[in-house]
This record gives sequence, structure tokens and C-alpha cells, in this order.
Amino acid sequence: MNVGSVDTEDDAVKGRARGTRAYRSPGRAEQAARTRRAVLGAARELLAERGYAATTVSEIARRAGVAIDTVYASVGRKPAVLRALVETAISGTDDTVPALQRDYVSRARAARTAGEKFSIYAEALAGIQQRMTPVFLALRDAAVTDPDCAALWTEISERRARNMRLFAADLRATGELRADLDDDSVADVIWSMNAAEYWVLLVHERGWTPARFSAWLVDAWTRLLLEAGAGDTGVRGSAAVRG
Repeated sequence: MNVGSVDTEDDAVKGRARGTRAYRSPGRAEQAARTRRAVLGAARELLAERGYAATTVSEIARRAGVAIDTVYASVGRKPAVLRALVETAISGTDDTVPALQRDYVSRARAARTAGEKFSIYAEALAGIQQRMTPVFLALRDAAVTDPDCAALWTEISERRARNMRLFAADLRATGELRADLDDDSVADVIWSMNAAEYWVLLVHERGWTPARFSAWLVDAWTRLLLEAGAGDTGVRGSAAVRG
């Protein structure tokens, strides 16, 4: 057998080995994903029930039905668990998705009018807040005493502000924003109204539905930020806004 045939045989053996590993890896990956979802689901429930400080990794493991070491291996320490909860709540998936890669962001950027952009974002925000608010409030409270959580709170808040600055610039390109408002002012207004605290005030405390909240944001942003007559969305004074 010449050298070439030996190389070919070795490659075939290696190929079979790689094929065997590839055949097994989807199952392992799916099991790992299920475990991670179970851990995050348990953590989300406990944080909503007890808050960050009163939730322990051992309790997360117990509710998820896994060992403590599995929590550390699949997600990480408690601050890492909280970060994962925030990121997945924002993306609506099992993974972190950068802002510009999110479906609703792509659709909002492609929309031609400010009213359409507001509608797309407000509708998406209503879904995000239902997932994120309990986690975000737990993070806010934990940030008071936990340095890791304080750093994460600042990071998320500043990232949200930067994203709203990009949104303001995108709105400016429609030519419909008020001339007396700069992009920073527009971004700050939207940033303040897309906060979890604002959602809690209207939805949790005043009993608004997510649909009413979404319609209100579109109506309010249209009135506050656009030139008179621009961005008519058809929701001003509507039953959706009045509830």
C-alpha cells in the first residue's frame, strides 16, 4: 500500500469519526439548550416571586430539576443568570440578539414614515415588556447592593440610550420630526417611555392592556415628536388609546 493510499484510509477513518461526532452533537446541543431553558425558566419564576437577593443558585437548581454545578455550567453564577434573563427577554429567543439583527428593528428601519416606525416599535415593545419587566425590576433592585448587577444595570441602560439615539436618527431621515427638537431630545423622550417603570405604572398599576399601552405610545410620540400633521397613525383619540 503506497503512502497515498494510507493517507486516504486515514482520512476515511477520521471522516467516519468526525461523522460519528457530528451525528451525536445535535442531540447533545439540544439537551444543553433544554437544560439552559429550564434553568432560566426557574430563575425567572423565582426572581418574580422573591427578588434577586432572596433567590439562590441552589433554589434555581432545585426548581429546574438539575444539579447546582449544572446551573454554573449551563449559564454561570447568579449575575450571569440575570444577564441571560435580560438578554433573552429582550430578544424573545434563547440567545442574545444584537439590536440591529432583531426582526422588529429591521422592519422599523425599512418603514418609510415615522408613524409606521412608531407602530412597529411600540407593538414589539409591548411584547418585550411582558417578558422583561419582572427581570428588569429585579435587576434594578439588585443593583443597589450588588456591584455586578449595578454594572449590568448601567450597561443595559446606556445601551438602550444608544439604540434610541440610532432610532432618533432613523426618524429624522423621514423629515417628519419637529425641527426644534434635536436627536438627543427625541431619543431621551422615547428612552423614558420605553422603560420598564413606565410599563409598570400603566399596565400593572393602572390596568392598561398591552394593546392600549402600545397604541398610547404611538399616539404620544406622534403628538410630542412630529411636526403638526405628520405621522398620522389613525390612533389619535381612538378607543385603543382611551381603553
